[in-house]
Amino acid sequence: MGVPKTTARAVSQEAFNDLVFENINDLEMDPTEALQDAIQTLTLQGVDLSGIVTSLPGESNPVIECLEKLKQFENEDITLDEIVEVFDKLVELCGGEDGNGNAAIATKNGGVELVCGVFEKIRSSDGSRVVLVSGLNALALLLHDVQSTGTFQNSNGPRIIIGIINDNKQNIDVLNSSFRVVASAATGDEIVKDSFMELKVDELIVEIMSVHKNPGIQSLYDAIRVLLTPDDNRVLASQVYGYARKFAKIGITDALVDSLHTGLSSPDLVSACITLKATAVNDEICKSIAEKGGIDVVLKCIDDSGEQGNTDVAKVCCSLLSKLAGSDANKSAIVGKGGMDKLIKLSARYADDPTVLQEIMSIISVLSLRSPENAARAIEAGAGDLAIQAMQKFPAAHQMQRNSCLMIRNLVARNPENRTILLNNGIEKHIRKAKQTHANCKEAATDALRDLGLDSYNL
Repeated sequence: MGVPKTTARAVSQEAFNDLVFENINDLEMDPTEALQDAIQTLTLQGVDLSGIVTSLPGESNPVIECLEKLKQFENEDITLDEIVEVFDKLVELCGGEDGNGNAAIATKNGGVELVCGVFEKIRSSDGSRVVLVSGLNALALLLHDVQSTGTFQNSNGPRIIIGIINDNKQNIDVLNSSFRVVASAATGDEIVKDSFMELKVDELIVEIMSVHKNPGIQSLYDAIRVLLTPDDNRVLASQVYGYARKFAKIGITDALVDSLHTGLSSPDLVSACITLKATAVNDEICKSIAEKGGIDVVLKCIDDSGEQGNTDVAKVCCSLLSKLAGSDANKSAIVGKGGMDKLIKLSARYADDPTVLQEIMSIISVLSLRSPENAARAIEAGAGDLAIQAMQKFPAAHQMQRNSCLMIRNLVARNPENRTILLNNGIEKHIRKAKQTHANCKEAATDALRDLGLDSYNL
């Protein structure tokens, strides 16, 4: 376990302002010098200045101005059209070059609570959808760290967002912006994930996917992926594995497989593959995906990606297939459907792209694990030549070199005949070079050399 990071010291806006004025009044600095000295002094003391307005005394801050206008809405001193302008300005401020800094200022000064409060008032108002979309886009940018997502949780944010989704199931713009908030809010926050799941966001997602197909809602895929990612470092045991099983049980994998059938013409293909991989957390789910035609459609997409030169699709489909191949039953199905030949064919089309080659090697490695029949079939298809040629051609591609070593190990571990073939073709020197050149290859290369039967594998 690593050493916990020391929590940075904090300072209030009032204390920061007092320091600046002290520099001006007591040390007779000009305002610019006083501001820079305060920033430098506090930074050297390890104080976290995120969320602090560091403008010159008397200068207005555009983020604070936006928040002041949102407060006027509580007293009905501002119209819906004006609220849209405020939200759009926040999107501009928090989505630009200084986005994180401005988002921190907004959240430290009550921005999340104010936006949630606006939503509570306008959800049932006529003509409020434009306001919702604009406000949701702003809120998604404000939710940038665990402090802001914690505030969102304490402001009944999950309940408010689920309510907006339920009220706008036919409006793609509102749904897209709503699920963008779900993804932002749930990132790195297990408590928020749990709140959304308790509010049955999974059932809502499946329902909406059944209504909006081809194209689907892009941010919805992001929301699923984030909900199923164990990314909260504050918890020892994440619940996302259980969430994935709940998603699968109510039909999310079926819906995702269906979305793949449109093929490369679908703008959702990459997102759907990444999301389907996130749901495939156990053998049962992997097999159910195969039973719904998942392997067939992924292999077809792999073929099409090679023919059309679509690198992004090639990589995500290979990554998904590698996950599905974790099931022993699926290994046989993939090989039986000509998977090895399709992968080697794809490697020939992407012979100049190590990022694709490393994904192909990863699948072959999984397919060959504890399966001498598949390892033999891989060598017949050309996996050995792939390893030698790629390692020779891309010596600096450390991840590809590592994946090649892992693949070689699985190809030879239970197949003595493969050892002879690879050694006679000169694989040893390439493995040793990878071991000497890349720190992340050392262990994988050592294991490969050992399973090749070389006594000097530790050298």
